[in-house]
Order: sequence, then structure tokens, then C-alpha cells
Amino acid sequence: RILGLGAYTSVVGDAGKTIADRLDVPVTNGDSYTVAIAVEAVQEAARVMSIPMREATVAVVGATGAIGRACAQLFAGECARLTLVGRRLDALNEVRELCEGQLADVTVSTEMSAIYDADLILTVTSAVHAVIEPQHLKPGAVVCDVARPRDVSVKVAAERDDVLVIEGGMVEVPGPVDFHFDFGFPPKKAYACMAETMALALEGRYEDYTVTREIELSRVREIREIAGRHGFRLAGFRSFGEAVSEATIANVRERATVRRKTWSPAV
Repeated sequence: RILGLGAYTSVVGDAGKTIADRLDVPVTNGDSYTVAIAVEAVQEAARVMSIPMREATVAVVGATGAIGRACAQLFAGECARLTLVGRRLDALNEVRELCEGQLADVTVSTEMSAIYDADLILTVTSAVHAVIEPQHLKPGAVVCDVARPRDVSVKVAAERDDVLVIEGGMVEVPGPVDFHFDFGFPPKKAYACMAETMALALEGRYEDYTVTREIELSRVREIREIAGRHGFRLAGFRSFGEAVSEATIANVRERATVRRKTWSPAV
């Protein structure tokens, strides 16, 4: 009754539009719920790290892509400063125009060094290799990595025990479920892009929902409500494939407090 495109399959066919145009079956690429869950993950990480969102500097790396652009627009109404990072300045300025007029003071940059001042970072590039290295992050920073392959270097896990890196996009699915495939997640966990298709089916919304690379913010808000109504919710934090405990978060906060006193960027 509905076809969901997840991960790299959502990239082909104009993010689902070409496929939707050629099929009689409704199609969604899952990006609306991916955005909703990514933003919620950053908000929750800010809470547990005692970072007030309305006073925070938020950076979006990959801000000109579909997911990054939508996330940036949502963050613009919630934070004090918003830094948009990408490869093309002209495209970044287009996103900045979409974000201006809300709470945040918006700046753009093509340099990764621009994220050093960020308290909260959401990264969602299509890079083949890691783009965020240990020296890019200040003590106490939170990084939500939505990209696959990961944007955050494994060196960060090895060298920076004073920052919190979490994986974006993991959702807890209601009821017993067998995916007949090992995604590397614990039981009952799925990517948000997959959960969007499930939630739409449970709601009986058999329609082309998220297609093309223009994500409608109204759909992001709507799918969040639909998914919540059916019992989908943000799963616990994971970092580089491992669960993040409350003790780990407390240790990160403690180390960050100490290292802020002497830290300076090496970028």
C-alpha cells in the first residue's frame, strides 16, 4: 500500500519523485521524520548536557542539503546563534534567507573551523570521509551525526572524552516487530526514515508523503504527531554503535567543565 525509500535508496530518482511518478503505489523517502527525530535528538542532548537551547550556538554541517536545510529552519526559531556550514557560499546564503527573521543570529561559512564555537552541532553531509575531527570541537560540545557514512571521525571517540557524539535518526518502534534484517540496532529500533513509512501505514495515509528534496516543515511537524500517536519515539542515545549511559554523559560534563578553563582551538 505504500513504498518507503530509506538510506541511499532515497537518493535515487530525485529523492523519490521519479519513482513516485512511475508507480501506482504511494512513495515516501522518510526525510520528514528523519528531520523531526534529528532535531528532537539535539534538543534532548542539550537538556541532558545542561545547555539552554535559547542561549546556545547551533551549527548545521551540510546545511544546503534537504535534511540540513529543514533542520536549520527549525533550529533558527529555538537558538541564539545559528552557523550554517557547507561547500557553496551561494547555496548557504539561500538557506540563510530561509532562516532569518526568527530568534537566531544566522551566519554562514565554508570552513569547518566555524563550528568550534558551537555548543550543539548537527551534521548531515554526503561526504565519503569524515569531516569532523577532534580539533574542531570545544569541550562540552554535542554532535548529532545523522550522516551515513558517519561525518564524525572515530578519532573523536578516541581522543575527546569531553564531548558527546550521538547518532541521529534512531527510533523505538511500538509493539513486537521483526525486520528480518540486522541493522546493527537493538531489538525494536529502526531508522527514522523507515519509521515514517510504518507510521503512515498505521495512520492509513497512503499517499506520496515526502518526495523530492524540498522538505515541507508542515510535513515534518505532522509526521512527528502521527508517529507519536502510534507509539514511535526517539530511542536512547548511541555513539559509534554503543549505547550512551547516564554515567557517560555525567563524565563528559565533568571533563568538559575542567577543560574549558585551559582549552584553545587548534584549527
